[in-house]
Amino acid sequence: METLILALGNELMKDDGVGLKVGRILAQKGYNVIEVGTDIFRLQRYYNGEERLIIIDAILSEKFKPGEVIHLSDEEVFEKLKAEIRSAHFMGAIDGLKLLMALDERLKNVELHFIGVVAKEVELGMELSEEVEKAVSKVVELVKELAKN
Repeated sequence: METLILALGNELMKDDGVGLKVGRILAQKGYNVIEVGTDIFRLQRYYNGEERLIIIDAILSEKFKPGEVIHLSDEEVFEKLKAEIRSAHFMGAIDGLKLLMALDERLKNVELHFIGVVAKEVELGMELSEEVEKAVSKVVELVKELAKN
């Protein structure tokens, strides 16, 4: 099963850059990664029919501690992110993804995974907080496991 990894985030806003950092590590290891930054709509331009999408992004949550890694799949992505966890992006990358999936038939049956890292600091700066930095290797290993099949 072919996998496409979407690395989301803004590396100029501290922990919001975690998705991009993980994506770059995975790209260096040969994985199929697209850096979409904060523009989920880039997916449509670069999507080539991969059966599995793995999205990596920073999230905001009062329920989970900074640096915690949250893995959601398929419909759970849309349900949980709307109710309990917020994307670090105000427009909502997940709302954009849902719109893309409704508009693009190719995305209709994709296996969807969302890996979020709870951000501690989303403010001007390029370094990750200690908690989020520690989560990077966990996310890399989780993506490698999901992309195996």
